[in-house]
Amino acid sequence: MIESINVEVAYALPEKQIIRAVNVDAGTTIGAAIVQSGIMMDFPDLELEDAKVGIFGKAAAMTTVL
Repeated sequence: MIESINVEVAYALPEKQIIRAVNVDAGTTIGAAIVQSGIMMDFPDLELEDAKVGIFGKAAAMTTVL
């Protein structure tokens, strides 16, 4: 049985902010969690490869395992 974890994916622009709760498999990367959240459908201009991400306000790489 694969363990899962609950994470929140957040993205904000001055005029729009979204936080999505997502249940992902343990070992999922930040980048994969963002994609699984579907948040990019709300922000179609978001270019994931250029986005700066973090965990609790500390910078992290897209490949960081959650």
